Amino acid sequence: MKTLIVEDDFTSRLLLQAILSPYGECHIAVNGREAIDAFISARNDGIPYDLICLDIMMPEMDGQAALKEIRSIETENGILSSSGVKIVMTTALGDPKNVIASFMELCDAYIIKPVEKARLLDIISNMGLIENGQ
Repeated sequence: MKTLIVEDDFTSRLLLQAILSPYGECHIAVNGREAIDAFISARNDGIPYDLICLDIMMPEMDGQAALKEIRSIETENGILSSSGVKIVMTTALGDPKNVIASFMELCDAYIIKPVEKARLLDIISNMGLIENGQ
């Protein structure tokens, strides 16, 4: 599993990297703009990301804007969101407005921080990216 962790907070990046690195390669982006660049680069190299963990509150470009752009790029390339990269919003924002906005832009899951390892692994297992939290 190839993962892009998009998070401006150092501690949150370390936590997600510690949880996900046993399952494959993890790359880091610190804002939405870097995430878009990494997403495009990986697609162009023929080795796209399987999973993107995306924070919402970040400088330069927030996670909502990055989510929208990633799905737009996939659509332009004939990829349905159900066949595209799996995107899990990992954020401190639990208000209905942000949750609904994320699902309207076709995120696959939404986790409110602090991220619990078992919950994240259960979500990505249900997506078929890993086997039964293993």
